Amino acid sequence: MSGLRRRFLVLAAAAVLAAGCSDAPETPRFRLTDVTGASFGKELALTDHNGQRRTLADFRGKVVAVFFGFTHCPDVCPTTLVEMAAVMKELGADAERLQLLFVTVDPERDTAEVLQRYVPAFHPSFLGLTGSADDIARTAKEFKIFFQKQKLPSGGYTMDHSAGTYILDGVGRLRLFAQYGVGAPTLLHDIRLLLK
Repeated sequence: MSGLRRRFLVLAAAAVLAAGCSDAPETPRFRLTDVTGASFGKELALTDHNGQRRTLADFRGKVVAVFFGFTHCPDVCPTTLVEMAAVMKELGADAERLQLLFVTVDPERDTAEVLQRYVPAFHPSFLGLTGSADDIARTAKEFKIFFQKQKLPSGGYTMDHSAGTYILDGVGRLRLFAQYGVGAPTLLHDIRLLLK
């Protein structure tokens, strides 16, 4: 094969490949940490604040935001829930396709009744999830969440815990991690991409 013909075939193949690439769907430009393909955050089996057993499969077709916290939390938890409530408001009718799950790391105090008063106060669709100490520990491990009870000088206790939010797409795949404090506009941007 002559050098000229070989060069022509290489250029023709490159042109075909380039044309094929231009028709490929564009990868979303997330602002949050893209964890697509992660091997964790695949399952959850807890009880919601209405007494119903829940798994991630219950929410297929919706984008799901999973946040671990506790109702006595003074700052991180209410701030995160306020930001997610702002996202729901901005989404309008699309808010029906987003589900926030608040998983307590303090099942000792966060009974279903306590969660029922606390979590929907931020948005009526938000669900609080609880379970036995073992259930919570298993779920936290599945999502790579750290939590630990810290005694207070007053005799009570607080909970140290990871402060980010995991976001799964409509088919239940873990896609994004939102660090605490990223703000509602950034959350809204990426959740809208997942809702497309």
